[in-house]
Amino acid sequence: MLRGVDRLERWPGADRLIDAVRGAVHAAPLGRGRDVLHGRWLGHPVHPLMVQVPLGTWLSAAVLDLLPGHRRGARTLIGVGLVAAGPSALAGWTDWADLPKEQQRVGLVHAASNLTAVALYASSYLARRRGQVWRGKALGLAGLSVVAVGGALGGHLAYRQAAGANHAEYVPHVVGEGWHEVGALAEFPVGRPVRRLVGEVEVMVVREEGGAVHVLADRCSHMAGPLSEGDIEDGCVRCPWHGSLFRLADGWNVEGPATAPQPSFDTRVTGDRLEVRLRRPGDEGRGAGAEAA
Repeated sequence: MLRGVDRLERWPGADRLIDAVRGAVHAAPLGRGRDVLHGRWLGHPVHPLMVQVPLGTWLSAAVLDLLPGHRRGARTLIGVGLVAAGPSALAGWTDWADLPKEQQRVGLVHAASNLTAVALYASSYLARRRGQVWRGKALGLAGLSVVAVGGALGGHLAYRQAAGANHAEYVPHVVGEGWHEVGALAEFPVGRPVRRLVGEVEVMVVREEGGAVHVLADRCSHMAGPLSEGDIEDGCVRCPWHGSLFRLADGWNVEGPATAPQPSFDTRVTGDRLEVRLRRPGDEGRGAGAEAA
């Protein structure tokens, strides 16, 4: 199965369809609702949370189908799952549209599996309403089997391809304690992001006209895009890959699709050298500018 999914990641046969669907999702007039669907308010993608409702109700309905006297309960659970599937799918498509192509290929089959499951469960619900109990049970079992395939592909997306994961989470684990020199202050032109290294971690340095210097981890928490190649907008930096917007002062994710903030650094100037220190929970000095040592 793993070899098959790996081949799916590299298969370009559906790329034209993917581009069309992605364009439609991006063109949808969701406004600020797009960040809600991404889960920016929650701190991680909301889609995996939302899918628990249809999955849980459909699995529970399958258990009730094995017991006598629970026809109405099983039908009700299937109906609840069908209602919950719509918002879950909307959140999933919103996330999917901002993924790399390899993940979108797997995600398209994941979505097709889930849509097939929804169709089977809708047919099961209608059959039960008509009194065709055994037909409804058979369609429900088929739907559960198909949704299991979709769930396996969703797990591949989340855990093997790291879709929705925080791609900057590693930074606090590899940046050493204390201050680190990143270069002479004169090496950083005003208003232009510059990439530097702190140990093995890439950082983005932005020097403002008033003298303040901001430093963030360079790799975007959404999909590791290079923030140092992005645009500076009103005290924020916009990722060039998928448009996430981070506040320079503290790395806060102002707009999605990123759901996690960007690791940020305190700064100081020693002589003419710029030094940075990773800002950790509980640290004092949340200021935006470089301090003189």
